Amino acid sequence: MLTIDRLDAAYSVLPVLKGVSIEVAAGQFVAIVGPNGAGKTTLFKTISGIVIPSAGRLVFDGQDLMSVPPSARAHLGIAHVPEGRQVFPSLTVMENLEMGAYTAAGRRAWRSNLDMILTLMPVLAERRHQPAGTLSGGQQQMLAIGRGLASAPKLLMLDEPSMGLAPAMADFIFERLIDIRRQTNLTILLVEQRVAEALETADYGYVLETGRVVLEGTNATLRADDRVRQAYLGM
Repeated sequence: MLTIDRLDAAYSVLPVLKGVSIEVAAGQFVAIVGPNGAGKTTLFKTISGIVIPSAGRLVFDGQDLMSVPPSARAHLGIAHVPEGRQVFPSLTVMENLEMGAYTAAGRRAWRSNLDMILTLMPVLAERRHQPAGTLSGGQQQMLAIGRGLASAPKLLMLDEPSMGLAPAMADFIFERLIDIRRQTNLTILLVEQRVAEALETADYGYVLETGRVVLEGTNATLRADDRVRQAYLGM
């Protein structure tokens, strides 16, 4: 579904991504892990079109993303849940979800998607008329995920969904991702610093360091790798 081939990207003259190649198959749950500054968020911004790559290929569902403007990529089926949640604080929970459903696919599937979102995350149903800015951090993260799902995406990209959350709430978010995958078979691309949880949840993983992919493999392979165990799992 998504092919990233020898991708380079930079901010001004500062290189961030260097020859990154990643493959995400339809229905797959892929995790990208690594330390701060590795280029994980830049990779997502490049897929979404916020950052323009200087070299390489980006192909989504058979279409060259380089020829698709950023504003049109959501309509192809790419939903980007950004780092830091970035909900619309003055809008209600329902209005935030409605904003997510602005794609043609989202409008067609609005009723069924809304039922799924509110069933998976019932706190959003309880607070549907509440301004998003008054929600807790964990509730805002659920809302950001729900807003992404409301677009009826083919690919859901999640950037650090556990950031700033208490461990119990971060665990709850990972459980919801497992539920979403089980119920929808949605393709998920996750960037996450909680490496143990990310690799346990995903089918396949990539380790990104200083802008390069240094390791890749199934979740079992990466969790058994001594470099991963020592650098990221504290073992």
